[in-house]
Amino acid sequence: MFGSTARWSFWSEPARVRLLVVAVEAVAIGLAVATLSSGPPTGADLALGGWILLLGMAHIEAATGIERIRRRVTATAYFDLSSVWTFAAALLLPAAVATGVVVVLYAHLWLRVWKPARVPLYRLVYTTATVVLAAVAAHAVVLAARAAGAAAHELPALGWIALAALVYLVVNNMLVVGAVALGEGLGEPRTLLGGLDDHVLELATLCLGAMVALVLTADRWTAALALAPLLVLQRAVQVRQLEEAATTDQKTGLLNTAAWRSAAARRLERADRSRGAAVLIADLDHFKSVNDTHGHLVGDAVLAAVAAELRAEVRQHDLVARFGGEEFVVLLTDLTAGGAGRREVLAVAERIRARVAGLGVPVPAAAGPVVVDGLSISIGAAMFPEDGEELEKVLAVADESLYAAKDAGRNTVRIASGPVVPQARRSTDDAAAPVPAPDPVAARPSARAGGPFAE
Repeated sequence: MFGSTARWSFWSEPARVRLLVVAVEAVAIGLAVATLSSGPPTGADLALGGWILLLGMAHIEAATGIERIRRRVTATAYFDLSSVWTFAAALLLPAAVATGVVVVLYAHLWLRVWKPARVPLYRLVYTTATVVLAAVAAHAVVLAARAAGAAAHELPALGWIALAALVYLVVNNMLVVGAVALGEGLGEPRTLLGGLDDHVLELATLCLGAMVALVLTADRWTAALALAPLLVLQRAVQVRQLEEAATTDQKTGLLNTAAWRSAAARRLERADRSRGAAVLIADLDHFKSVNDTHGHLVGDAVLAAVAAELRAEVRQHDLVARFGGEEFVVLLTDLTAGGAGRREVLAVAERIRARVAGLGVPVPAAAGPVVVDGLSISIGAAMFPEDGEELEKVLAVADESLYAAKDAGRNTVRIASGPVVPQARRSTDDAAAPVPAPDPVAARPSARAGGPFAE
C-alpha cells in the first residue's frame, strides 16, 4: 500500500529529528488514550464539538485557495490559523473530545490544503500531535481553574484564559522549534522562533479562539460570525507573505537586488550627512570550482551559508542582499564621520572575510556527508557621501574597489580612495601586502548532517 518506507521523506531527516517526532507522537497518543479514562463524553459535549468542527471545516473550505498559496510561497516559520477552533475546543470541551476535534480538523486540512501543496505527510502528523499536546495542556489549566472554584461547563475568568493561551502557545511552539533546531541546527532566532509578525498572528488567533468560546456558551449560531474577520486576517497575512516572497532571494533568504536597490536608495536619501554610510560588495573567490566539484545544489548550500554569515556579522538594520551569482551587497548606515567611519567599515569587512575563511558547510554526498571549506571572499567598499552622493555612484566605486581586491590576490578587502589594510598587514612603506589566493575549495568527511524541518 505504501511502497518502500525508505523512500519516505521522513527517513531523510536526521536520526535525532526522527526520534523527537516518534516520541512526541507517542506521548500525544498516550495522552489521548488516557483522556478516555475519565468516562464517555456527554451528548452535549459531542454536539458542541461537532459544531466547532463544522465551523473549522467551513473556515478551511473558505480559505483553501489562500492557504494553498501561503504553503507554496513561504518557507519561514508558519502559524496555523486553525488554532482559533482548536483553542476554543480546549477551553470548552473535555480533553478527549477536544483531541478528536484536533485530529479530524487536521485530517481535513491535510486533504484540502497540505497535500495539494505537497507538504510531507509526516509533518502533518507531527503538527497534529503538537496541537493535541497544546490543547490538552490548555485544558489542564481550565481544570485547575474549576478546581480553584470556577463553575463547571463555563469559561473561567480572564486570567485563567490568558494562562491557558500562554500554555497552548509555549507547548506548541517549543515542540515545533525543537524539531527545527534539531533538523537545521541553531540558526538566527528569527529562523527558529519566527518574527514578531508571526507571534502577533498567533496571539490574534488565540484571542479569536477565546472569543469564539465565549460566544459559543451563549449562542452557537452567532459564533459563525467569526468566519468573516478570520478570513480578512488570513487575506492580510497572505498579502504580507507574497510581498516578502517578491523581495526575497529564494536561495539565500536575503533581499533580492531590486528590493535592496529600492530600500538602499531611500536610506541614502534620508541619511544624516553628519553620519556616514558605506556600501560593501563581496564576491566569493573561485566559486565556480564549488559547482564544478560538488554540483550546483551544493553551491546553493554554500551561498546560503555565506549569506547567513553576512547577516550575522552586520547589524539588524543594515541592508544585505544577494547581488547576483556569488556576489553580495551590504549597506552600512549610521557610521562615524570621516576616517573613523572608514575604520569601522574596514573592521566589518575584515570580520566578514575572516568568517567566510573559517566557514565549513556540511552537505550530503553519495559517500556520506562532507564539509565544503577552503572558501574565501574578496570585498570592495565605498563611502557615502565621500565617494558619491547617489547610490549608483557609490555602487560603481565599490565595484571598482572589489576589482582592486581581486587584483591584490583575492581574499582581501579594499576601500575606495586608496588601499586600506588592517594594521597587522601594513608594511613599513604603508602599502597593502597582497594576500595569497587560497587552495582550491576542499571537501573533508563530516559526521555533521542536517535537513529542513518546518511545520
